[in-house]
Amino acid sequence: MLQVFRTFGSIQFDPIAVAGRNHDLVLHARVAGYEPAWCDELYERREIFEATNKALSFVPASEFPWFRHAMGRKGPRFHGAALAENAAVAKHVLERIRAEGPLSARDFERETGPTKDWFGMPENAVRAVLEAYTVTGVIGLARRDGNLRYYDLLERLLPAEVLTREVPEREQLRHKLLSRYRAHGLLGAGGAGGTFARIAPPQQRNELRKELVELGALVPVDIEGVRGKRLVLAEEVELLQAPPEPASSVAFIAPFDSLLWDTALLSSLFAYDYVWEGFFPPARRRWGYYVLPIVFGDRFAGRIEPRIDRDRARVEVLNVWWEDGFAPRRADGFVEAMRDALRAYLLFAGADCLEWAPHLTMEERLFPARPRPLRE
Repeated sequence: MLQVFRTFGSIQFDPIAVAGRNHDLVLHARVAGYEPAWCDELYERREIFEATNKALSFVPASEFPWFRHAMGRKGPRFHGAALAENAAVAKHVLERIRAEGPLSARDFERETGPTKDWFGMPENAVRAVLEAYTVTGVIGLARRDGNLRYYDLLERLLPAEVLTREVPEREQLRHKLLSRYRAHGLLGAGGAGGTFARIAPPQQRNELRKELVELGALVPVDIEGVRGKRLVLAEEVELLQAPPEPASSVAFIAPFDSLLWDTALLSSLFAYDYVWEGFFPPARRRWGYYVLPIVFGDRFAGRIEPRIDRDRARVEVLNVWWEDGFAPRRADGFVEAMRDALRAYLLFAGADCLEWAPHLTMEERLFPARPRPLRE
């Protein structure tokens, strides 16, 4: 599992758990028999930590020295000002954490101050200084209870040899930029959407990218049918020249999986139209709220909308959409691979029953509601 983190550089964290948390789904798609408790255990053992890398992500703890320079939600200037403007609150919060150990924002009385939130409204000064101390490397996330975050001194969370290692800021920025290329595999110079957000301004990012090419870490390549140069990690160029045979298995892909960052590339390579519709009002959704692309071998076969009912230990499938031209029964090996994927997903969800929406009669016949255990 740690190898997945090392290969990708980081995995985006998202607390929404309708079908499983994003990082758990990313790992479930790549690690056989994966259980969410495994990642939680890595977190508790301090083998991974939370950092901003495009979005809030889990990163191998050994890479902390390359993530000291943090932008946070609004940049280091904003968070530095939050500490200065709320100096008394900041002092009180730090003193209590130092004396009492991990604390959350709920362990403090709400404090008002000049710091504003995204909407220009007064922000709870305690939350503001907790985030600012995290961005500036004074404290870190000790644990989560659901979405409630507990903070502790960074020196109590990470090994001394990690904390004392100093990496020049320029090298940190290059490392972050390279990690985005590592996570996706075929990004262009401009990325896609917010791929390169919170690293550096565009001009500086161009300089960093040029340095990575000159250092031989990134290699520009041409991909047939794709406009413009793509940049690939040097050690992965041979994968393009001699790609391995795709596995004949099915995987459900998380909405914020790095595979889905560049939707234009998905369209060019796979003729697959992907849009995250979670923030759309229901009337505007073409598919659904929390929908997972279905990958079979080296193609996108469709998308599925599962919902985990933890109280009743079941998974409800609200809908399935198959890609034009894809017929599940006629695709060699697909039915059994899909059954295996659903069995694995039930174990992942801690469920023992699969319930299909009434209109999914074909799917219910093809993929039994109470799958047998996974084959040994």
